[in-house]
Amino acid sequence: MGYIQFDQSKEIDLILVGRVAVDFNPVDYYKPLSESTTFKKYLGGSPANIAVGMARLGKKIGFIGKVSDDQFGDFVTNFFDKEGIDTSHITRCKNGEKIGLTFTEILSETESSILMYRDGIADLRLDVSDVDEDYIKKGKAILISGTALAQSPSREAALKALALAKKNNLVVIFDIDYRPYNWNNMDEIAIYYSIVAKQSDVILGSREEFDLTEQMIEQGRTDEQTAAYFHAIGSKIVVVKHGKDGSTAYTNDGNHYSIKPFPVKLLKSFGGGDGYASAFLYGLFEGMEIIDCLELGSASAAMLVASHACSQDMPSVSAVKEFIAESKKKYGDMIARV
Repeated sequence: MGYIQFDQSKEIDLILVGRVAVDFNPVDYYKPLSESTTFKKYLGGSPANIAVGMARLGKKIGFIGKVSDDQFGDFVTNFFDKEGIDTSHITRCKNGEKIGLTFTEILSETESSILMYRDGIADLRLDVSDVDEDYIKKGKAILISGTALAQSPSREAALKALALAKKNNLVVIFDIDYRPYNWNNMDEIAIYYSIVAKQSDVILGSREEFDLTEQMIEQGRTDEQTAAYFHAIGSKIVVVKHGKDGSTAYTNDGNHYSIKPFPVKLLKSFGGGDGYASAFLYGLFEGMEIIDCLELGSASAAMLVASHACSQDMPSVSAVKEFIAESKKKYGDMIARV
């Protein structure tokens, strides 16, 4: 069953709204960040990573965002340009705001943490004037990242993009992407997350992220109750992620499909979610069955947690399919399917 219908007459597959950042991942990993001395620089930020992932998978991608007017702003826009991502609606800050910096700590294969610099940050200066209806009209779908809702004027810009997407019949995808930075309180999180979630066709989030979204509606819901609630108000697919315990996609016809992580030698415990989202969404754009979309997502996530980078290591379609084939040959055909 085709749960999502994309307007094939549109020239851009997916327009993303939100955070572009710079990641510094330690080369001398498996030690505390305080003892790390050497880092590799990558483009970062969840929606930016997903944009690269989708572009690597062959989709035409656009982006609405704000970056610093300096060398790091040059770095991220140049990276996007090289990946074939449209940067015409990535604008520069004019008042000295800096791009977000993320330093990662890789203590072990399963223990990682993130140190973010998010004060006076460029991506949260995205303004309603930066959101152009004529550009929105070009998209088949739009992805709103939850971090774009954390502060004004970015939150109003994201809500304008959402309203224009609904007006022009784009598929709306909400990646909750919770980060504790920049929010004032829990009520604020619930208010803005729920506004977007209630108008989205596809919602992706962890159990914790859905709990934050629903805390002013009803607390302590199960995954099934969460999915039923959003389906009742118009969502078509609700994906609830449980990390190493896998994930489940709930569809608005009452069905659900689950996947487990592919076995892999971990390097780090972060970055998999963005690979998962890009490959899962690629499957939707290709009209694949939901379980096959999940399998692609799980495979891409496994490849990302086994690699040093996020954006830089996003795989191609052939690489993901080869990884799945090799994993099934080694572990059995149903290795990831529940």
